[in-house]
Amino acid sequence: MTTEINIPTLASLEYYAYIDGHGEVIADFEGKIGVYAIFNQDKILQFVGYSRDIYLSLKQHLVRQPQSCYWVKVQTIERPNRTVLENIEKAWMIENAATSITQAMFKQKWTNPIDVKDLMTPEEKNDYEYKAVDELGKSKVLKNVARRVEEEILGVLKQRGVNTQVRFNPKLKEVGLLDLK
Repeated sequence: MTTEINIPTLASLEYYAYIDGHGEVIADFEGKIGVYAIFNQDKILQFVGYSRDIYLSLKQHLVRQPQSCYWVKVQTIERPNRTVLENIEKAWMIENAATSITQAMFKQKWTNPIDVKDLMTPEEKNDYEYKAVDELGKSKVLKNVARRVEEEILGVLKQRGVNTQVRFNPKLKEVGLLDLK
């Protein structure tokens, strides 16, 4: 079995609008395996990743970084092959000298669940650190912060005209994380 593949340059690929004319995340890549590059409103590269279901990944990224998801370029492959996917990803990063978007802290914002502890108001921090006397109390504070942050994210998506249904995992809210279910 070979892992050789013609790797198209990122510049040669077509831009797709992240959100279609109906306010939905582009569904052309639902269930498709491949590498994708996300661009902001000015078509400046923001993130490169790969996935076994590009559509689901695009939904996750939109929730995590809504201000950066306006355009996408995609290269699909037929069968999952991590080496091929990593080679395409690496080639695109080199092509675009995108070392800043490979840094661990930056990449985590795109790939990890949202940690609401980082988004607490001073009042919420005080409630969490001093008023919540046990784990149940801390869990309640985290769940309330998660709900507030969720509403803020949904508000931003609504402003963007996004109609795609997003549902956050309720169990993760109790530990202060937001991720799509």
